[in-house]
Amino acid sequence: MKPVLAYTAARVVLFVATLGVLYLFGARGVLLLLLALVVSGLVSFVLLSARRDAMSATVTDTLRTRKRLFDEAPGKEDA
Repeated sequence: MKPVLAYTAARVVLFVATLGVLYLFGARGVLLLLLALVVSGLVSFVLLSARRDAMSATVTDTLRTRKRLFDEAPGKEDA
């Protein structure tokens, strides 16, 4: 789960940094939040692609493992 936490932390840092920069440029209120959300999303799409891929692989592996365990469980129960 380390890649998931690393990606999430990086997204939060990008959002807060974008929020601060936009605040300095004069955006306030709901406009500030919406602009920060859109801009940080676009920046993270470009800058965090490797972390996103690592997170996706981790999540996929975890789901496959849990599905395999779930599929094997009835066999153990019947035996």
